[in-house]
Amino acid sequence: MSESAHTSGEKGILVVDDHPIVRQGLKMLIDQEPDLAVCAEAEGAAGALRAAEQSEPDAAIVDLSLKDGDGLELLKDMRVRSPNLPVLVLSWRDESFAERALRAGAMGYVSKKEEPERVLDGIRAVLAGRLYVSQTLASDLITQFVKRPDAADGSAVRSLSDRELEVFELLGKGIPTSRIAKVLHISVKTVESHRGRIKRKLNLANATELVMHAVQWVQSQDGG
Repeated sequence: MSESAHTSGEKGILVVDDHPIVRQGLKMLIDQEPDLAVCAEAEGAAGALRAAEQSEPDAAIVDLSLKDGDGLELLKDMRVRSPNLPVLVLSWRDESFAERALRAGAMGYVSKKEEPERVLDGIRAVLAGRLYVSQTLASDLITQFVKRPDAADGSAVRSLSDRELEVFELLGKGIPTSRIAKVLHISVKTVESHRGRIKRKLNLANATELVMHAVQWVQSQDGG
């Protein structure tokens, strides 16, 4: 975690991303604005929670893929520990994650495919207490909303709970059950229970189909 000073006339922004080059780029983008300044940075969930308490930022930008935890769980923790901190998610993930992020406590979601100006728009929107999604993402969300539930292959995946989705994604990345248990700080038995529920929800016959489906889904995503 790193901290920077900002003047009283500037709104302090906490940047949470596990890639140093992304944090540096966001800092350059934000610090050039007369009313904004990065006051702290973190690469993981633990550092983000500490920074939110110690640096008292006015808003936070959070990626969903972090070194030491899941971004959705971080959003939930932030909502409990820093309930007045507006959070803007900046991620490569698709619209299904945007829905989850907003439910978990984020006030805005911007895809990393968007222009830098959209990030600044999102920051100012959440600082003003408004929900914000980029124009491209808003269009995607509307499209998903009007589709029949069984019209797209991804609809079944959207039926998974947040924890089930975490397990599903880790399976798709080739991580074995024992390692998933350690990463998520749960028991192997609990992971197996999640696997069983995922198979039922996705109508998969066996463990092989589950892993193959998970791998295909991860490959269909645009990255972390």
